Amino acid sequence: MQAEELDLAYTRLCEAVAGVGQDKAPLLLAMVCLGLMSRQEALAPVLDLIETAEARV
Repeated sequence: MQAEELDLAYTRLCEAVAGVGQDKAPLLLAMVCLGLMSRQEALAPVLDLIETAEARV
C-alpha cells in the first residue's frame, strides 16, 4: 500500500470510529483487526505486529 492509500485508509478508520461512538469503538476496532488477521497466511506476522503495537502503547 502506498503512503497516500495508507493515509486514506487511516482517515476512513478514524471516521468510522467517530461514527460509531466511543462506546462501540473497541468493538469496531476488534472487528477490523480480526478481519485483517484472517487475511494473513501465517501466524508469525500477526503476532509480531501485536507485540510491536503493544510495546508502543
